[in-house]
This record gives sequence, C-alpha cells and structure tokens, in this order.
Amino acid sequence: MKLAMAQMQMSGSLNDNLETTIYFMREAKQKGADFIFFPEVQLSPFFPQYEGRNAEKYLLSLDSPEIKTIQNSCKELKIYSSPNVYLNLNGKAYDASLMIDSNGEIVDISKMVYISQAESFYEQDYYTPSDDGFKIFDTPFGKIGIVICFDRHMPESIRDCALKGAELIIIPTANLVTEPMELFEWEIRVQAFQNLAYIAMCNRVGQEDKINFCGQSLIAAPNGELILKADNTEKLIISDIKLESIKEIRRERPWIKLAKSRGEIT
Repeated sequence: MKLAMAQMQMSGSLNDNLETTIYFMREAKQKGADFIFFPEVQLSPFFPQYEGRNAEKYLLSLDSPEIKTIQNSCKELKIYSSPNVYLNLNGKAYDASLMIDSNGEIVDISKMVYISQAESFYEQDYYTPSDDGFKIFDTPFGKIGIVICFDRHMPESIRDCALKGAELIIIPTANLVTEPMELFEWEIRVQAFQNLAYIAMCNRVGQEDKINFCGQSLIAAPNGELILKADNTEKLIISDIKLESIKEIRRERPWIKLAKSRGEIT
C-alpha cells in the first residue's frame, strides 16, 4: 500500500484550505498513492485555541459543498481519503474523520472519543464525544483504524483498533512546537510495537495566532522502528507500507491473539 499524508498549513478560509486539500490529493494520485489522509480539522483555522467562541462558520454537514468536492475528487482520482473536519451530525458537533472510498462514497465516520480541555485546546467548548467509539475500516489495502489527535494518549484507543484487526492506524492531529514531540514520537513507536501495527500521524504546520504547529508527521512500523519523520514545512509525505505482512508478524508474535483469549474483545 502506498500511503500519503498531507502535512498542511491552514488559513482562515474554508475555500483556500479545500483547494490545498484537492491539490494534495491530485499530487498524491500522480505519485501513485492509494490512500491519503490529513491533519485535524483541515478545512479551518484551529479555533479550539480560543475559549467559547462561535465557530459555526466552520461547521460542515455531510451535504456541504466542501465535503462533496472531496468525494468527487476521490471518485475522479480513484483514491481513498480520510479528511478530518468539524462536522454536524444530528444537531451535534464533532471532530470527525470520514472514510471515503475510490467511488466517492462515505463508508463511515469516526469521531473523537476523549475531548480535551486545556490551554490552547479548549475542545470541550466545541466538540461532542463520540457515541460509537473507535472504528476500523475494511479497504482493498487492509484494515485501517482511525484515532483522532488526543485520543492517542489513551492506550485503549490504539489497542482497541488493533484488537479489532487494524493493520494500519491513522492519527490526524494538531501538535504544537511547545509540546514534547520526542515523547510523542516514542509514544507512537511503542504503541506500534505493542500492537503490531503500522501507525501514521499527520500534523498541521505553521503559526496560527498565538500557537505554532510543528509538523513532524511520522510513520512507525510494527517493530517500533521509525519509517519516516517530516520536517516543519507544508508538504506531501508518501511511503510504501506492507500491510500484508501484519498477519505473519502477528502469527510470529501472538500478542493480539493472547489478548483476545483473555476476553479483552471477541
């Protein structure tokens, strides 16, 4: 599988961010990518840095033209994508990642489970916690799980996806230069090793008012090794990953099987 991550710098314009999204989708397809995903809330500035502001102008629905444009691009380019957006579902607002197939159809939606409330991350002012937990998606390339930003700090998030069969877990995120990125890198590498899965984390870049996103998007292998790590500039990152190897790796190291036998998940 050829995986693409669009490490983006966002502006205050939904339309400009959408144009950047489609640009990276086209570039990814030209470079042979099968699947592309993006940073957290990729179509808007990072409004959760502020307490209690009105962010409704960034709130999309499934029939919003921005989402339809991404769907149409998936169909045109014959590429899978997982955009992360501020999404209105049944009158509630979520930090949500869509899974869109190469026919442009929305397969399902994964929503943030644990909602942070801290300086620069006043997310409880904006997001509703997921009502259906962590999900994995069957694709032609393998089983893909989605864990959104802060959720990765909860060990059960990655573990739950792995126990459900995820061979790749993607993390759209918004990490700042002031955060402990070396620790965050090791967090991902250790989780990949413990759960015998590829884990890919895609970050924002650039200054947005008082906060600065650091990039450093990365991919970790099931042996805990770092496959790649980006710098702090806007760019497309592409890597070949061998999802077909996961079944053999898990036979050789039956940690997931042992966890299932103890009744952690059926």
